[in-house]
Amino acid sequence: MMSQTVVLKDNWRFSKEVKEDAFAVGFDASKWDKVSVPHDWAIYGPFDKEWDKQVSAIEQNGEKIPTEKTGRTGSLPHIGTGWYRNTFTIPEFKKGKKALLVFEGAMSEPQVFLNGKQIGKWGYGYSYFSIDITNELVVGKENLLAVKLTNMPFSSRWYPGAGLYRKVSVVVSEEERFAQWGTFITTPDMKDNNAVVDIKAEFHGSNVSMETQIKDANNKVIATQKNTETKDGKFHQTILVGKPNLWSPETPYLYTAVTKLYAADGTLKDEQNIKFGIRFIKYEPHVGFSLNGKITKFKGVCLHHDLGPLGAAINKAALKRQLTILKDLGCNAIRSSHNMPSFEQLELADEMGFMFLAESFDEWAKPKVENGYHRFFSEYAEKDIVNLVRATRNHPCIVMWSSGNEVPDQWGAEGVKRARWLQDIFHREDPTRPVTVGMDQVKATMESGFGALLDIPGLNYRVHLYEEAYKTFPQGFILGSETASTVSSRGIYKFPVVKEKNKQYPDFQSSSYDLEACSWSNVPDEDFVLQDDKPWVIGEFVWTGFDYLGEPTPYDEKWPSRSSYFGISDLAGLPKDRFYLYRSRWNTKDKTLHILPHWNWKGREGEITPVFVYTSYDSAELFVNGKSMGVQKKNNSTPQNRYRLMWNDVKYEPGTVKVVAFDSNGKKAAESEVKTAGDPYKIVLNADRKTIKADGEDISFVTVSVVDKNGIPCPVADNELQFKVTGAATYRAACNGDATSLEIFHQDHMKLFSGKLVVLVKTIETAGAIQLEVTGKGLQKGKINLKSER
Repeated sequence: MMSQTVVLKDNWRFSKEVKEDAFAVGFDASKWDKVSVPHDWAIYGPFDKEWDKQVSAIEQNGEKIPTEKTGRTGSLPHIGTGWYRNTFTIPEFKKGKKALLVFEGAMSEPQVFLNGKQIGKWGYGYSYFSIDITNELVVGKENLLAVKLTNMPFSSRWYPGAGLYRKVSVVVSEEERFAQWGTFITTPDMKDNNAVVDIKAEFHGSNVSMETQIKDANNKVIATQKNTETKDGKFHQTILVGKPNLWSPETPYLYTAVTKLYAADGTLKDEQNIKFGIRFIKYEPHVGFSLNGKITKFKGVCLHHDLGPLGAAINKAALKRQLTILKDLGCNAIRSSHNMPSFEQLELADEMGFMFLAESFDEWAKPKVENGYHRFFSEYAEKDIVNLVRATRNHPCIVMWSSGNEVPDQWGAEGVKRARWLQDIFHREDPTRPVTVGMDQVKATMESGFGALLDIPGLNYRVHLYEEAYKTFPQGFILGSETASTVSSRGIYKFPVVKEKNKQYPDFQSSSYDLEACSWSNVPDEDFVLQDDKPWVIGEFVWTGFDYLGEPTPYDEKWPSRSSYFGISDLAGLPKDRFYLYRSRWNTKDKTLHILPHWNWKGREGEITPVFVYTSYDSAELFVNGKSMGVQKKNNSTPQNRYRLMWNDVKYEPGTVKVVAFDSNGKKAAESEVKTAGDPYKIVLNADRKTIKADGEDISFVTVSVVDKNGIPCPVADNELQFKVTGAATYRAACNGDATSLEIFHQDHMKLFSGKLVVLVKTIETAGAIQLEVTGKGLQKGKINLKSER
């Protein structure tokens, strides 16, 4: 028998009500909820400000006086203790075999019990970790696994989720086996037209040999090597791959290394299939970052780990949809902020072509929040980094590590020592990739040497300090590790249109003219100037690609705001106007031509209602009801004029706004229009995928909107709609992207926000036809047919 992995997905029992210890074998859990893992207990709500109300001053934001804050962690019931129980059986388990229990993330502070006995624990809810359960296993009989999770109040700055939100599995292997996460594949060099593939594999056992086959993307064996020599408990192989296909965001080509471990008598004892990419990364002073010899800028976004209406529970279909949306944006990189990424996210980034900045911590030894990671730092930081690196280092998407984000340790000599210590651990575990920290205290890190010692100085905002930092730091380049933090609400526009910081409105929304930011942040165009004009700026990671639960800045003192306004797309994954501003610059394959605002402004007749156009074309002419408003051309007078076309004096009159864009020769190249809609008449449904997998996990995301009698979308509609799913699927959740909505995601009704929402239809394990029906008072109902296949 070779290594076998059993994923513990089904038949879990869960309770948040139990007050006593629930690890005993005889404990009666029959009345607990039946759940499958990954599971997030808190996403089902209800929203309530009492969950995360705090009176505090947020130091990172420069606040001095404490005020009541709500919604900081999403106002969902994640605080408290939850218990999970499950049973599993390992049929044959001879002497010498090994069994590991592997957790890919457990929120939070997991205590793990097997057959009534505590066998392990961990601190950080984002960490991957494993526990050796060989000696505690009962062979051939049921084993009872119990996990106690505790989420403290004031332990996070955003919605952390709750529960076993990533996979749990049991790995059973022979005495002779590859070590867990012990194989490291690198591609250090090209010789002539051959790529050097370097494989170092840790193993257990003696008198063994290792054979490696390298397969191309069509599963064809293209190279083989066998050896018996070992050094320091590792096999080391160097294999040449001729005329390699190089991995990049444009061509995400993956090879597979099949490593086999044989006993002296030729018996196969263990086998691994590891996907990897052949790619070459370089960071050079004054030149910047290059991938496979080509200078490349990071067009990146930061992503928190929650998946909107699904919460923190990992779901591959939801992740894939996010990455598909980001591909259309022209994004080429992702920063996991501020935590270890899921294995699923990294697999998709490898396959779909995204470079990855894998981050570890939001806190070191000095606290930001009362019960944050500082409680675990001295005991766990090294273990957490070791597990992060070893578990993920074979992913070609990862091009750098981050050891921290805006840590208070940026001040003073202690922080410099910590930064060096952590960076050294990363270097020891992976000498091939550099390390950064997202720094907001840039002046302090210039003075202390903190910024100088990092492989890559990462600046969070502070656009006014880029030049000084570049001159002061020795590295010869700067990374925008966190940029923009522009705030906007999808489809909401405010007048007069002005560029402003910390702007608040009575409806707790932010204007989608994309001119509003926080006191410490800025609008996108200011970063664009640095990215385009300074070769030593190696790219940016925008805060954020999608809205996330928690951190409702600038409304964290206003209830009921409970999710962010920072996203380029909203919490439902629907693009905001800002999406097209970034797309016009980032997506170099497809043309962009986007008009804002919408044109339903009853009561604003004759009033100034500016029209902006986000486009990859340099100039365009605007028409309102056929009358020209003149031609605008991008120019360098201000950052906004450089990247947007703006008609600031347009007066509103109902009808049609049309834009005609011109190519570089002044010829008409494209046009687009927005029309005033009448009353909502009919519901329209549009699925991201009509055929999905009957695996009980897959999800079709259906965008729901309403149109008037002439089929024109109604941009201000807020009708309450009902959802009904029949056939081989279940209704899972809905989301409208409104940061102030207290409607619960999994209930079968929700109001439209700015004329739209998204319904999630989830498969069961039986294939077949699926129908979603959406109804609303006085509206023609919407129906869509989907299907699931095995």
